[in-house]
Amino acid sequence: MSLVHQGVLRYAFAEVSRFRTELYASLTARADALFELADAMLCTDGPVRSLVGLSLAPEHRRGHGALYGGLNCGRIDVSRLRRALAEVPLPRAADGRLVLAVDVSPWLRPDAGTVPDRSFCHTYGRGDAKHQMMPGWPYSIVAALEAGRTSWTAVLDAVRLQPGADLAAVTTAQVRDVVERLIAAGQWREGDPEILFVLDSGYDAPRIAHLLSGLPVQVLGRLRSDRVMRRPAPPRVYDPKGGRPPKHGGEFVFGDSATWGLEQAVTTTDTRLYGKATAQAWDRLHPRLTHRAAWLDHDGPLPIIEGTVIRLAVEKLPSGGVNKPVWLWWSATGATTEDVDRCWQSFLRRFDLEHTFRMLKQTLGWTRPRLRSSAAADRWTWPVIAAHTQLRLARPLATDLRRPWEKPSPPKKLTPARVRRGFRNLRTKAGSPASAPKPTRPGPGRPPGSRNQRPAQRHVVGRTLTTGQAYSRPTHHKKGTKPRRTA
Repeated sequence: MSLVHQGVLRYAFAEVSRFRTELYASLTARADALFELADAMLCTDGPVRSLVGLSLAPEHRRGHGALYGGLNCGRIDVSRLRRALAEVPLPRAADGRLVLAVDVSPWLRPDAGTVPDRSFCHTYGRGDAKHQMMPGWPYSIVAALEAGRTSWTAVLDAVRLQPGADLAAVTTAQVRDVVERLIAAGQWREGDPEILFVLDSGYDAPRIAHLLSGLPVQVLGRLRSDRVMRRPAPPRVYDPKGGRPPKHGGEFVFGDSATWGLEQAVTTTDTRLYGKATAQAWDRLHPRLTHRAAWLDHDGPLPIIEGTVIRLAVEKLPSGGVNKPVWLWWSATGATTEDVDRCWQSFLRRFDLEHTFRMLKQTLGWTRPRLRSSAAADRWTWPVIAAHTQLRLARPLATDLRRPWEKPSPPKKLTPARVRRGFRNLRTKAGSPASAPKPTRPGPGRPPGSRNQRPAQRHVVGRTLTTGQAYSRPTHHKKGTKPRRTA
């Protein structure tokens, strides 16, 4: 083993130990139970099937009562944990730029009528493979993307969307907080390339770019194929009849190629999966805003938010489907061919976040617990994110513990699931700051034969009061009947 390789391993081990110390320090109540819960999540064999099953792992030295007590009554200093996530080494693009992706992932709770703060979440492929709206808890996730094809991302923040929340406003506040933490942690300094945020079609990219003005960020978002943009206003010409000069130029209709005109930049790239990819860019295009919807309460004249529109067309799709073009909007102007290639390649890297969602849900069991309180769901979300971060930091230390039917993988190509297989061996060397459990006795519980005299209230999905609290209605049960638990 070379001295350089030993230095890399020593640095990675120090980062894992430091983050575990910061994680334990951010747990302000029931710290031992929550910390061992995260270790059990990382060290248990196979995917997490149930929450109570984690109490059987050797790393969880407490009973299942302490597990539920930590989620229901524990406290987490989220601000300190967010700073710790921003201080760890982050992946960067080829030019040293930070590329962050923002997306919403739902925690579906369709049958939990007694659970508050549920909203309608947009889901894919349920039932007859149709788009449906299902009740649940939507979480907005921000993660840093790596360069190249990979299933690794660095999760930086998670915010649960309240019922009726403005997605653009919440995303803007979340992105602003993330950028300020990255600057404070030294991840971005004066003179570095601006941070690129990649959004999907569900976001209003021009509005978010306008709200983030003043920060060293660029916004790249996907647009619908039926959008209409406007060109810059033509030069003012004296008209003896008078009148107000125009604010917008001619229309740029995505579905009508006759309105496109001449491109400012065109690139062609040969790809392995998509064949020949052609990207066209048109400069200084903006949407025509009106005083309605999100701009209803805007004071003063509406802004002109100019950007670059990019049309990406590929020769084929790996699935064999119809290769429809993808329309992107970039918040900067004056794009060169290098900027166009970087934009559409960064947008394709956004889909790496889907692998992270699958890892959090199917392997680490993020959405497995059937919790009744939304606060408990938030407490469970942060240990899951911390566990995924520990896997990423331990990536250089892991060995390939593959199954007999799996192909060998080089150390730099290990997936998060394969790194998790050997984390139990790494944990013994890193140690645990959690203290040993004290001997105790279980509580008496409810007296035998007695019934619950405080039935849970049922909450309406997506409704809020004027005070911001979730709307609920009491549930009345017939005398002598036992209330049915729905969560």
